[in-house]
Amino acid sequence: MNITDPDIRLGALRAKVRFPAVAGMFYPEEPRELARVVAGFTAAAAKFAAQPRILVVPHAGYIYSGAVAGRAYACLKKHSGTIRKVVLFGPAHRVYLNGLALPDADLLATPLGEIPVDKSMAKQVLQLPQVSINAEAHAQEHSLEVQLPFLQTVLEDFSILPLVVGMASIRDITEIFERLRHEKHLLIVISSDLSHYHGYKEAQRMDTATSAAIRSFNLDAIGPDQACGFVGLRGGLQFAHSNGMWVVELDLRNSGDTAGPQDRVVGYGAFAVYADRQFTELQKCQLLALARASIVEGLTNSRPVPINPDDLDPALLESGAAFVTLKIKGQLRGCIGTTQVEECLARCVAMNAYNAAFRDPRFEPLSADELPQIDISISVLTKPAPLQFSSETELLESIEPGIDGLIIESGAHRATFLPEVWDSLPMPGDFLKHLKIKAGISPSILPDKAWRYHAVHIE
Repeated sequence: MNITDPDIRLGALRAKVRFPAVAGMFYPEEPRELARVVAGFTAAAAKFAAQPRILVVPHAGYIYSGAVAGRAYACLKKHSGTIRKVVLFGPAHRVYLNGLALPDADLLATPLGEIPVDKSMAKQVLQLPQVSINAEAHAQEHSLEVQLPFLQTVLEDFSILPLVVGMASIRDITEIFERLRHEKHLLIVISSDLSHYHGYKEAQRMDTATSAAIRSFNLDAIGPDQACGFVGLRGGLQFAHSNGMWVVELDLRNSGDTAGPQDRVVGYGAFAVYADRQFTELQKCQLLALARASIVEGLTNSRPVPINPDDLDPALLESGAAFVTLKIKGQLRGCIGTTQVEECLARCVAMNAYNAAFRDPRFEPLSADELPQIDISISVLTKPAPLQFSSETELLESIEPGIDGLIIESGAHRATFLPEVWDSLPMPGDFLKHLKIKAGISPSILPDKAWRYHAVHIE
């Protein structure tokens, strides 16, 4: 074959193909063996049923990090037919690069077949000054290539936008996210290893701290010493945080755990970013039991139930905001909560269950006779995202009926409607009008500020 560019060869139909550079080194070159290995790595069941919006995955040789990456890609198996487009970010290891680079190719090839480069998305991002076409940046780059067989295994028909990331700012990355945010059936994959070449215990300490920083969106704690793909990772986390998303750690190990010596290891983490906070069935049951226990404690001792961390899943001890709603035979009996994130979600639920039962000013305190009739539901909120608007029409266009909760504020007046209020007020104009009334704002006045959020409903 004739090599016409550093990473391109011409196929039979004259399509430009970026052929594998590290097959046989980072992963098996023989197709059946590669398929077998990747299928084994992705065999684990997904922790949550929802589709992740973003995955963070390692990119070492499969013998070292393949099992960790597989935990993330397993999350996609139930969504193989709905994900049609993938944007892949990976750090430049082979060349110095300013900005981000697309390949000069129509197809990316692996031993499992070819993946088309998404020309529509490429056209959109090439309008940004930080994005260019650079064949050399892709020629020997493994951080993107090692992800492709995983995607080919867990997805059906899809196209890809592969971006090698060089010197770039957080804003350079988030502009790409913003440019593509309205693409349907889209998945973002951020390729990054964690700490490099420390002893086993030091790597564990560093990577545990980095995982905490990723899950809490502490961008300042994530630099080149923490993650080689820190540029793309920080940009992805900034976008996720500003849109109220939630990060879950799926796996955290290092090469000393998988296939290497422990004196000089590389860290690997797998993370999934969801549009809403995710809970297992056990976690949901624990929150509902905690809310009911707090009401019982209020009836017997006039206080919320104390939190015993040993009795709860550790995820429930993380920060969060929640509302607790009480109903009897379908009729509201109390609802109190907060849109502000508190230090401990479990404590937030316990306090608001107590407040909904005994301190909602619209109702008399709950009686012991009513306790057996009470139905409890919990709404766990995402971080409110501020809305930009100059008219009521623009405000209404900024929210999604049936999905978004809304907070409005004018001066000292402030109120919120949870997403479930759409059930009784399905028209956006009515939804906003009644929210203004709740806040004590004239229906004719445009709010000064507004925020939207999502809520996970547990009942």
